[in-house]
Amino acid sequence: MDGNGKRTDTTVLVVDATAAGRYAMSALLRRAGHQVVPVAGGHEALAELDVRLRKGILPDVALVDVNLAGMGGVELCRRIKARPHMAGLPVVHFSAPSASSTSSVSPGDRRDGLDAGGEAYLALPAEPGEIDAVLRAAVRASRLRADDQALARRLTRLSETVFTIQAARSLQELADAAAEGTARLTGSPAAVFFLGPDDELYRATSRDRTSLAMPDEGAHRAVAGLLRRLTHGHSGVRITTVPAPLWPAGFFRPGLEHDARLVLIPTEDGRASVCLATPTRGARRVSPETESLVARLAQATVLAAEPLLMYQVERHVALTLQHSFLPRPDRLPDLPGIDVVVRYVPASRDAEIGGDFYAALRTDDGVLAAVGDVVGHSLDAATVMVEIRHALRAYCVDETDPAVLAERLDRMLRRYHREVTATVCLVHVDPGTGRARIANAGHIPPLIIRDTGSAEYAKAAGPLLGVGLAHPPPTELFLEPTDRLLMVTDGLIETRGADLADSMEHLRAAASGALPGLDALCDTLLVSFGHDREDDIAMLALRLDDGS
Repeated sequence: MDGNGKRTDTTVLVVDATAAGRYAMSALLRRAGHQVVPVAGGHEALAELDVRLRKGILPDVALVDVNLAGMGGVELCRRIKARPHMAGLPVVHFSAPSASSTSSVSPGDRRDGLDAGGEAYLALPAEPGEIDAVLRAAVRASRLRADDQALARRLTRLSETVFTIQAARSLQELADAAAEGTARLTGSPAAVFFLGPDDELYRATSRDRTSLAMPDEGAHRAVAGLLRRLTHGHSGVRITTVPAPLWPAGFFRPGLEHDARLVLIPTEDGRASVCLATPTRGARRVSPETESLVARLAQATVLAAEPLLMYQVERHVALTLQHSFLPRPDRLPDLPGIDVVVRYVPASRDAEIGGDFYAALRTDDGVLAAVGDVVGHSLDAATVMVEIRHALRAYCVDETDPAVLAERLDRMLRRYHREVTATVCLVHVDPGTGRARIANAGHIPPLIIRDTGSAEYAKAAGPLLGVGLAHPPPTELFLEPTDRLLMVTDGLIETRGADLADSMEHLRAAASGALPGLDALCDTLLVSFGHDREDDIAMLALRLDDGS
């Protein structure tokens, strides 16, 4: 409001070539409560708009004389509407009667002005109230259009974000997508948190943060505690503000405190929750309409999070199952005459759990070593892995021929798990003679590393388990006391899009250059290949015990 109690919520750019006309129109508009920016012509108007555009303070409406000298009012309107960042500025043309005409406007002038994009046309002289009403109507219509366009853009962004989060393959991918989507909807930095049923906190921030530095673990624990308290006993969407310093500093802008506007929603079972957070201090508070869209994004996010959280639970169960049945490296059975080293590395946190396993079993005439992989990634695969290991332990009590053992495992799978297949490599070693018999059921063959620095794969192949094909007789070879035999699952070397034969050659080259010893061999290969793998890794290396 100005000193006279008039509203001053609109700024009018008045373009009139005559000084008297600009003065009269400006005085009239100011009395009606408008702020006025008077200019003399079309080129001056464009220059003024460019300056104001750079400052982010465009006027609300342009009142343009259609009969400007040089660049006419219609041409000025066309040029304004042709510029993307000015196209939303409403233009109202006006004209006054000339000395040769008693009419202030011709049908052609009105038509040309509207065709150029003008919102309205005023014929002067006109009542001050009419001029004020036409300008305010043009501004109101422009703001409604701008709001509609902004809503359409936000709905498009919401739709794009929902598509992205539905395609997320992990909780971290989901958190990243939700944070970016929240930032795009609100136009401010955003942080997203998932609090799982085990109180593990998954988090992500939008990329518009000015630094990669994140708050410390104490801040994350504080957020986890807040989420637990705010969602306890609640269902559905909850929107609330957490003031600083209760909300830890640094999530939106590094080192800075902000009040946080939170959109929270628990999962259907109430055991986990999703939080979309944006700052409110030092930033424009989002509109209720935008906040409603963020709430819809939160609902879509929690729907996408639920199966991923369930998978995390299943993965934890599968890992526990695997670890409980795979002997720890420091608790392998006593194997006279044979040194054995094993390694087991679960897939990266976001990958699915598989059915990889190893076994080192003492038999009446030597040692049976096995490495295998149940095809598939699930709790079922881990369960079948356990059955295969138990079956192998039972079978080798009275049978040590690896080919016969492979046949029996094949029959067991076909009887009890008809939809399941598995690969396995079985090696029976007589420590007294170094004789090794190998049956390979669809697996990577053993790699023999000599002390000369050479390495080669044993020529052993056969059908995978569960398909009912006959297995060939075992491959025989003799190990020297200095030889090392290595068996691995394909999770160590297999890379999506890469040829397995090339990966096996890389493994052979790395093994041949490894330092002496079984531990050194396994550690070298894990350092070379074992980072962020998409599948589990099982590895077994053995050599004859020379008694040293």
